[in-house]
Amino acid sequence: MKIEEKLFRPILTTKGRKTGKEHSVMLRAVNHNGKIYFSRHRPDGDWFKNALSNSEVKIAYKDEIFTGKAKLVQDEELDKKISALKYPGEERAKEKRVTIEVILD
Repeated sequence: MKIEEKLFRPILTTKGRKTGKEHSVMLRAVNHNGKIYFSRHRPDGDWFKNALSNSEVKIAYKDEIFTGKAKLVQDEELDKKISALKYPGEERAKEKRVTIEVILD
């Protein structure tokens, strides 16, 4: 089973960088070129910091659990592409964001 949708709302589970406990949050995600992307305005969210601290993440979607490795996207053009896919036709697609890329196992 794999994720077919280009834009979807899974639950991302990260491991707490201080507690080591699992931390889950429902987010809007983008499936692009076989990788899953999550983004936000600033790198200050717990899930974001956790994913950078411990790259092992889980993505729960449609009664399936996927595991993968997260990393920070350093390519500004890819950041822009993900924002455009995440917010099609919306003004906020033009806002600068930070993005995490997840490569599924």
